[in-house]
Amino acid sequence: MTADAGRPEQAAAEDTTGEAAAAVAEAVVAEGGAKPPRRRLWWPAALAAAVALALGVPALVAGGTSASGSSSLSVPADDSPEAGFARDMATHHQQAVDLSFVVRDRTSDEPTRTLAFDVINTQANQRGMMMGWLEQWGLPQHSGAKPMAWMKMDHDYQAHDGSLMPGMATNTQIAKLRSLSGRDAEVYYLQLMIEHHKGGVEMAQGYVDLARNDSEKRLAQSMVIAQTSELELMTDMLKERGAAPGVPAS
Repeated sequence: MTADAGRPEQAAAEDTTGEAAAAVAEAVVAEGGAKPPRRRLWWPAALAAAVALALGVPALVAGGTSASGSSSLSVPADDSPEAGFARDMATHHQQAVDLSFVVRDRTSDEPTRTLAFDVINTQANQRGMMMGWLEQWGLPQHSGAKPMAWMKMDHDYQAHDGSLMPGMATNTQIAKLRSLSGRDAEVYYLQLMIEHHKGGVEMAQGYVDLARNDSEKRLAQSMVIAQTSELELMTDMLKERGAAPGVPAS
């Protein structure tokens, strides 16, 4: 696919789309073909699987109909909240997957690796669903519009150093995570992911408030619920490591 020239940084992130499924499979193989022991994380992953079955398959194979899942909206417009949310959340999710692969290889701590495993599986799955909807709608997966412009709110967030939307880590922060190991990597990953989830919850709730697409709205609602729960979990994990939320200045 060809990236829109107006969004070079997003296009660079989106170029990893084809690697996401293979990366998830690699994670499963690396873990010995089975999921690691669960630690209060079984239900977000189970919720994602249920959402995939409830939304992804019926929405994408319904013969002769759109993927909207709503009688009030057939095919969303290119500048609609439906298209904007799918594009922006897919970009947001991709970085969460990338961060989780980094920490998976930087620590042997099972709770952290379990969290990373769940983020990889859940968000790669959801990202694929959103990209599938855009394809079925006949809409491009990239846009020259400012990120989150579809929310119709005055966002003063300025994209910088690879951070395109609120909560996204910068390239400098990702490089720092790659340089750490053990407890230091765990703490920094949790701090980055807490901010990442906060931004994700804000965006998902923003779409819920504007949605005209029933299936996509349900997916966004599931994101709000699951990521809010994970925020509590990650805060507890930081406390166990003698740290607190908040990304230290580089």
